[in-house]
Amino acid sequence: MKRLLAFCGLFCALMVGFWVVSAADPTNFAGTWALDKAKSENMPRMWGEAEVTLVVTQNDKEITVETKVAGGGGGGGGRGMGGPQPPLTYKLDGSENKVDLGERGSVTTKAKWLGDGKILELNSVRKANFQGNEVTITTTDHLELADDGKTLKVHRKSENPRGTQESKLVFSKK
Repeated sequence: MKRLLAFCGLFCALMVGFWVVSAADPTNFAGTWALDKAKSENMPRMWGEAEVTLVVTQNDKEITVETKVAGGGGGGGGRGMGGPQPPLTYKLDGSENKVDLGERGSVTTKAKWLGDGKILELNSVRKANFQGNEVTITTTDHLELADDGKTLKVHRKSENPRGTQESKLVFSKK
């Protein structure tokens, strides 16, 4: 009888543990986010006079991030050369996603959860031909929510032929 009670107690404890783990869903970053320039540091130069918005959609399988830059003469979406950038989709299972951009090159994306599902690392590698030269632009973003989900903090490291730039970007939910 004592063995049966011990087994049942252990089984119940394991079931509660599994329930708690499955209830800890990763953070959802979905929403429309406006850049807060006053709180951001070392943002891309072309964003200085522009209105920058992130539109993030997310489900259990993938996250898509679209950067919209209006005004300021930037027009580049903040992610390199060649005009506005397409939305980038990342698979949340950690697998790579490659998108052919035709004459504009290709982008390979990959996502990885950090911090028990609180921080999402987004990596993108864009390969393009710029004035006859092969160019690679690598960007790593760490996304994290703050202020009860009202603020999106993005720590960005971007490497391109001109060098490396690190930015701390703060967005407010619209």
